[in-house]
Amino acid sequence: MPNPNAVISTTIRLDPPLEGAPEEMLRAEGGLSVQLDGERRVRLDPANERSAGLARVLDGLSKQRLPVYLEIDPGTDAITRLLIPHVGRVVEIRAVEGALSVVLEPSHARHLLPLGGEDSADLEGQLRDALKDSRPVLVTEDDAHNIIDVRAFIPTPDGPPLPPFPPPRPRPPVKLIWPLDWLLRVLRWLWWWICWPFWWWFRCISSTRAQQVFDAMAATSCNPLTVPAPCIPFLYPDDGCWARAHEMCRLMISMGLHPRKVWIDGSLHVSTRNNPTCSVYWGWHVAPTLCVRGPRWFQTRRMVIDPSLFSNPVTEATWKSVQGDPGATLTGTDASVFWHGGGGDPGYVSTNSILAHYRLELLNRSVAFGPPPYAACP
Repeated sequence: MPNPNAVISTTIRLDPPLEGAPEEMLRAEGGLSVQLDGERRVRLDPANERSAGLARVLDGLSKQRLPVYLEIDPGTDAITRLLIPHVGRVVEIRAVEGALSVVLEPSHARHLLPLGGEDSADLEGQLRDALKDSRPVLVTEDDAHNIIDVRAFIPTPDGPPLPPFPPPRPRPPVKLIWPLDWLLRVLRWLWWWICWPFWWWFRCISSTRAQQVFDAMAATSCNPLTVPAPCIPFLYPDDGCWARAHEMCRLMISMGLHPRKVWIDGSLHVSTRNNPTCSVYWGWHVAPTLCVRGPRWFQTRRMVIDPSLFSNPVTEATWKSVQGDPGATLTGTDASVFWHGGGGDPGYVSTNSILAHYRLELLNRSVAFGPPPYAACP
């Protein structure tokens, strides 16, 4: 059974609406109350040092029409814990040691359902039903991405809309008959040898310029306690990499550059000081790349720009090596590819929506645990 002191609401209204500093509004007579689904009201305790931060998170969720998971003190109706559920589709469930690994679309994080708990059988049943019916669900998890609550997602006029989902995967291209395929290969080879020096000259940048571009991308990182748009939440590495990569590509294109992307698929595990558990697990990951001259004359390399993992541009081999799976596969694509498996976001509408979501995840984590990096992590 779900936590009896927990409630998931798809509508959130602060009373009074948050204007100015939440610290002052909490101290005012009556403080701040929160209206949820069904006219239920809960409160933010002025004596709780985290209440001002929770008010900011709730205000952001309300403005973005995102759902919220709240644990409530039954004696005072005060909020004791806030988590942000995923609205996603279950696309795969597989057994791992002592748990089930759940793949949610469009997330690239690993989501675990520990087995043997009081509620695990009920949660597993709901996940398997969602997988069978291809229907979206609300999945709530802790900062280690252990699933603690699963509920059906039923859109309402005042509630959150369905989030952006990737389009159906395109059919594989039709293979050409061998003479035509051979001719195209020869023409590409000739074009490369004739045009490569000019292409190299106009498209590839110096290593110094690559570091400048990296620094410009890293400078867009969010302040974890304010997360002002349009910052990029690099300090929340758990999820949302495809939106971070797309926004970085947009910024690079505006700088006159020609980025591409590199995708990695595997059982990925990265140590990080930006998660309280000191690590994150991914099923895949993506970052922009740039063509960089060097280290010798007439030599070029694709360098990865990934401020969520590094402090400088790195080769694709180095980028792969820190992600914990030597057997992982790399795939290069154009910068226009937004979704894992194909599909674009030319207007950056989905990009902005997903980034806004993960800004709030970063803010909520900072309210609960303090801002990253976490000193307990090696």
